[in-house]
Amino acid sequence: MKLNRKAGLNVLTNIIGVKFKKEGRIYNFDAGDLIVHKDDQVLVNTDNGVALGVVVTDVCRCESHQLPPNLKNVLRKVTADDLRVREELELLEEEARKYCMEKIQEKNLAMKLITVECLFDKSKMIFYFTAESRVDFRELVKDLVAKFKTRIELKQIGARQQARIIKGLAVCGRTVCCAGILQNLDRVTVKMAKEQSMSLNPEKISGLCGRLMCCLSFEHEGYAGAKKCARGAKTETEPAAGEPQPAKHKITNARDANKKRTES
Repeated sequence: MKLNRKAGLNVLTNIIGVKFKKEGRIYNFDAGDLIVHKDDQVLVNTDNGVALGVVVTDVCRCESHQLPPNLKNVLRKVTADDLRVREELELLEEEARKYCMEKIQEKNLAMKLITVECLFDKSKMIFYFTAESRVDFRELVKDLVAKFKTRIELKQIGARQQARIIKGLAVCGRTVCCAGILQNLDRVTVKMAKEQSMSLNPEKISGLCGRLMCCLSFEHEGYAGAKKCARGAKTETEPAAGEPQPAKHKITNARDANKKRTES
């Protein structure tokens, strides 16, 4: 709902967060006067075209100066006809995936196709792939355009983005963070693992993608704060002149505890 009165009140906009099937990030949209709730499916305008997504946040009423730039709008809630179209698109995406994989093998291209996304209005198909080096896929694009008669985009993604799309279970037994609770894929460093008393064995601190686990980053501040304040820490002391001085602080590692519970 938007309020724009002569009395000088700020304009209020209903903002919702929407997730898409192939993308783990949450995008903000202007819901206008539409009444929506969590888990509702909606059609929205995006930079690529019309897309179908799921509402994953409550409605937030924001003033005009708080709005994110280039905010797109929600078109409507999905209808039964929209869901039938979505089923047809899923069949088309599977057909496109198989066809593209055949052409990749035929042309002996050093790339791995991850998934295919067809926009709701069929104005564009996006092929997500990984590759170790630069790939000349111009002839592949020509084949795809000739086959599907629409705009084609081949989008190279990294290992972390691949894990976000494919999803899976982490060592803690929960869905990988990149496909669940994380909005952005922030930088992760070995220093973060050291400060959290983690083993530096690559197998212990790497996720399904083969990169450092995302939880090392977003949990780092909590561990650093706990270490600094020594709250809830086990303290080992050694004799010294005068009063005993802390010799070592050991912060309980939540990941190891979760892993042990999962294995038991």
